[in-house]
Amino acid sequence: MNFFNNIGDSFYKSFIYDDRYLYFLEGIKNTLIIAFFAVLIGIFLGMIISLIKDYNKEKNKLKILTKICDFYVYVIRGTPVLLQLMILYYVVFKTVDIPIVLVGVLTFGLNSAAYVSEIIRSGILSIGNGQKEAAKTLGLSYFQTMRYVIFPQVLQNMLPALGNEFITLLKDTSVAGYIGIVELLKASDIVSSRTYDYFFPLIVSALIYLFFTFLLVRFMRMLERKLNHVRS
Repeated sequence: MNFFNNIGDSFYKSFIYDDRYLYFLEGIKNTLIIAFFAVLIGIFLGMIISLIKDYNKEKNKLKILTKICDFYVYVIRGTPVLLQLMILYYVVFKTVDIPIVLVGVLTFGLNSAAYVSEIIRSGILSIGNGQKEAAKTLGLSYFQTMRYVIFPQVLQNMLPALGNEFITLLKDTSVAGYIGIVELLKASDIVSSRTYDYFFPLIVSALIYLFFTFLLVRFMRMLERKLNHVRS
């Protein structure tokens, strides 16, 4: 009986007392905002980077841009995302009045772009050159070939890797608390520091991460099935 009383007391102190559940709601909100917009930035920039590198390979042009992209991808993939977050917050935007959540969005978006660009580039390389040559004989330009011939196939090939990247990005947002962003893990840390009870806050945070990961996995599988149906 005492065991259940202790659990009830811990739950009350962690979530009900002093409206501490609001910390978790704010953490969920900030986590989803950062992850969602970072994914959009990552896909957009990643696609541009992969196209620049592939265009240079095909046409032997944009050499300077290609070297810049290579350097960018090398630096981003070679340094921890936490270090990138701290550099942007404490160095780049030190004297700029910018919402702290926006710093998180930019950091994780720029980080994701480097990985997404390599995923897309690998997908492009998985398509045989014969299809590009056939498109040329039909009079299609490079970008028309990419739009109508290559990318519809690339999307299906790279979907599992993209899904893993998005799941990783969602979990990586947990380091945003190092610069003061109240994301999900930071919210649990704030509550724990006031109750001196880490069990409920951490378990609830883990369950919320698992729930969103489950939703992402289900969504990616549904998307794969639809693409397979369209392709067949």
